[in-house]
Amino acid sequence: MEVKKSKRAAIESQRGTWLLVGFVVVLAFMFVTFEWTQHDIKVATGSLADEPVFVETLLPITYPEEKLEPPPPPAMKVAELLEIVDDTDLEADAVIIGSEDLRDPVTIKYKPVVVEPENEPVEDDLFVLVEKMPAFPGGDGALFQYLNKNIKYPVVPQEQGIQGKVIIQFVVDRDGTITDPVVVRSVDPYLDKEALRVIKAMPKWTPGMQRNQAVRVKYTVPVTFRLQ
Repeated sequence: MEVKKSKRAAIESQRGTWLLVGFVVVLAFMFVTFEWTQHDIKVATGSLADEPVFVETLLPITYPEEKLEPPPPPAMKVAELLEIVDDTDLEADAVIIGSEDLRDPVTIKYKPVVVEPENEPVEDDLFVLVEKMPAFPGGDGALFQYLNKNIKYPVVPQEQGIQGKVIIQFVVDRDGTITDPVVVRSVDPYLDKEALRVIKAMPKWTPGMQRNQAVRVKYTVPVTFRLQ
């Protein structure tokens, strides 16, 4: 059975008409809004001469005045009092120096200057540098000839190709005897032993002198081992 509706209840049939009517109303309202102008507002204009004029006045900056102290009063000069002396008093106080007084001999006391003796070198002092250094008999040339003649190259370092310079330090005593030889720089134990043997076998040196007195001096000699 088909359901029938009344024409009054059929709202969907007039939907397009009412939509067009709504668009027309909205467009009309927008048009009236944009075209609306205000004609009744008037801008009040008047002359600037009637308005009061305000002039800005700059006040000068004032600083507190410094109180200046008055200058000190000038010093008063004290008048010098002159004392008048009689001529008789001057003659009484005057001392007359005669020529005889000038001829008297002047005695000058002489005080001898005591010079303290300088400290003499003590016998046990050991020097490194003195006025006259100790020397090998015949000089340095004779020393190197002695070393080259008496040194015997050890067999073990010679086979191993060991060579170098052994530095020996010793003390030349007051009588020229060589004492306390030590190895300062070592190369090889065999070479060090041979260098010490040759140094100990050296003859007596000329001792070192300090203030005309023989002293003990420390001396250093290099012993060179070189393979040819």
